[in-house]
Amino acid sequence: MSKKTIMLVCSAGMSTSLLVTKMQTAAEHQGLDTDIFAVSASEADARLADKDVNVLLLGPQVRFMKADFEKRLAPKGIPLDVINMADYGLMNGEKVLAHALKLIGE
Repeated sequence: MSKKTIMLVCSAGMSTSLLVTKMQTAAEHQGLDTDIFAVSASEADARLADKDVNVLLLGPQVRFMKADFEKRLAPKGIPLDVINMADYGLMNGEKVLAHALKLIGE
């Protein structure tokens, strides 16, 4: 399996940093080659322009931006979803990683 790039978007890019760490740990335990990172909503377009992102996950606090991101990502064929609120609240990196990989088709 090739390297998977997973981008998380939240309002400031800070609240998802712990979730990123937990997802990276889960990926390492599964022997997956991943690049998982978080950005603020305002940085998202710049990161999408300079990185080959496989999937984008929105934090629950920015779920209202989903339709806007869908329009921007559709031409690129990048899947998108909102992180489950319970998994986000519990910082369940394993479940969020599994959901991201499912969206990619892995």
